[in-house]
Amino acid sequence: MKGILLCKEIYLNGFKNLGHFILKNYLKAFSWFSFALIAVAAYALLYRVLTGFAFV
Repeated sequence: MKGILLCKEIYLNGFKNLGHFILKNYLKAFSWFSFALIAVAAYALLYRVLTGFAFV
């Protein structure tokens, strides 16, 4: 019985921080993607303003 409990404890410790690691990297990638989209939108707006686009 001790062997089963020991294996269970090792298994739980091995996967304890896995969700945090995946979530952290997902949010980091999502923030870079969002920053890139905002940069593209700002560039497009600046380009339209500087070339005299009529916003009517």
